[in-house]
Amino acid sequence: MNNIKKSFWQKIHIDPLFFLFITLLLGYSLYILWSAAGQSIDMIQKRSIQILLGFAVMIILAQFSPRTYEKWAPYLYIFCILILLLVDIFGYTSKGAQRWLDLGVLRFQPSEIAKIAVPLMVAKFIHRDGCPPPLKTTLQTLAIIGVPTLLVAMQPDLGTSILITMSGVFIIFLAGMNWRYILIALVLIAIFLPIMWFCLMHDYQQKRVLIFIYPELDPNGAGYHIIQSKIAIGSGGIWGKGWLEGTQSQLEFLPERHTDFIFSVIAEEFGFIGSIILLILFLCLIVRGLFIAARAQTTFGRILSGGLILVFFIYVFINIGMVSGILPVVGVPLPLISYGGSSLVVLMAGFGIIMSIHTHRYMLSKNI
Repeated sequence: MNNIKKSFWQKIHIDPLFFLFITLLLGYSLYILWSAAGQSIDMIQKRSIQILLGFAVMIILAQFSPRTYEKWAPYLYIFCILILLLVDIFGYTSKGAQRWLDLGVLRFQPSEIAKIAVPLMVAKFIHRDGCPPPLKTTLQTLAIIGVPTLLVAMQPDLGTSILITMSGVFIIFLAGMNWRYILIALVLIAIFLPIMWFCLMHDYQQKRVLIFIYPELDPNGAGYHIIQSKIAIGSGGIWGKGWLEGTQSQLEFLPERHTDFIFSVIAEEFGFIGSIILLILFLCLIVRGLFIAARAQTTFGRILSGGLILVFFIYVFINIGMVSGILPVVGVPLPLISYGGSSLVVLMAGFGIIMSIHTHRYMLSKNI
């Protein structure tokens, strides 16, 4: 192995195919954001900086071995809990939610870090005790998932709390969780739903669910977003109205068009064909990620990379389902496409960890 000349990609620990799909999706995001943001040069510049920062984070994290992540997982998890507590005390409030920490030169969402810290910690616990995880380990991992989930739900941020929960649950599932436990969990969730509805959900969150069932209940209020989104998607037809030619987006009928509802802009301006191209790129990235997970040489690497890429799939599924009217609006952006620095950097960090697991596998086999 030491006599084999390494390629440029192997030297920097980057999987070229994975890197290609990420780059194409980010290029697509800049192209559509120019239209969705009303041809704002300032927003494009900020997005470009976000992308460069994201690539830097991804490449840096790809250099560390999976053993390093396993070792530092508890410290990152504790740090995550601490800053989530700080949000509840000193957090910056915007649009009725206290989700940000404002450091003066930088404002970020600590809840995004939980999307990395939780799967890392869960994967470490499961790898320590072996697969499939025994009942004790399963309960411990559920507690690990539950603490940051509740802290984020209190902000309130239902969409992110769902993603944090899924980031840990996927790890447990990939580890071979007993189907009996899965059925018990589903029953408990069904029992817990009424409690969540009456005791934990805010009025606006309950209204979102009701509007999901019947948007016309409040067409000029809570139902406005989804009605305008469905009009934009349907009016695009097969080929779309053309770049910068969307009426719902350009005339500002469509709210949050550069963040949560950017897929509606794509469907209106590029139609069914443009939407399918985007979905194919997402599918290629997800399939490549699952291939990397399948080839990982340790349990930790296999379940962690598989869990991270499945959470990315949930991101895509929830956002597109949300703007299409088949899921309630929960404020989940379209990954790699929607404008937003914290979300992009954390996603790229996850991709860096996945590439680390893939490119360090030969070193693991040689015990280097």
